[in-house]
Amino acid sequence: MASSIKRAFDTGAENYDRGRRRLVPGFDDFYRAATDLIPFSPEREFTVLDLGAGTGLLSAFIAYSFPRARITMVDISDEMLAVARERFAPGGERFTFEIADYGEGHITGRYDAIVSALSIHHLTDAKKQMIYAQAFASLNEGGVLVNADQVRGESDATERRNHELWLQRVRQLGVGERDLAEALERMKYDRCAPLSAQLGWLRQAGFRDVDCAYQNLIFAVYSGIR
Repeated sequence: MASSIKRAFDTGAENYDRGRRRLVPGFDDFYRAATDLIPFSPEREFTVLDLGAGTGLLSAFIAYSFPRARITMVDISDEMLAVARERFAPGGERFTFEIADYGEGHITGRYDAIVSALSIHHLTDAKKQMIYAQAFASLNEGGVLVNADQVRGESDATERRNHELWLQRVRQLGVGERDLAEALERMKYDRCAPLSAQLGWLRQAGFRDVDCAYQNLIFAVYSGIR
């Protein structure tokens, strides 16, 4: 499964950013909500781990809002990270990159914030829970986990409705058929879980102040504090 996901994202790396604004309705609110959940002042120097960083979209929002943050980006796709490396080249040592399947390994190091966008939903429910537990163990006291991701509807009927509305919305936004086809191909590997279940898993891992800050159809942004 991991190799199939890698191929799907390697293939779409060049065009991935182009379609984001049309494939994620409320794009700016989605990424801004994730950034706003980081509970530090803009002047503070702190460390961030971005799991499944892809081309670095979420890291770019964070880097802009927190100019002293030092960010490590991890992704299984070397093609995606190549785009991220080019994006952050002017930042020098402030940004580091690691090609790895974080769902199969352990989070190493200590961080003040662990973030992810549109990635953890590819993992099985058991691995989601494992990542949340590892993130809790790897955060410094007062650190935050933020996940901006796709979620499954709380019922089959809600899931069908949200997916159909999402398709209507992205077509209204003018998504290209090629970009939509690539997105639907990637979505074949989705293993989304309901938001309520994931908030529960964060609490079970030990997180406090667990909450959802944003939800729009199949997308949600939620967090917990160590």
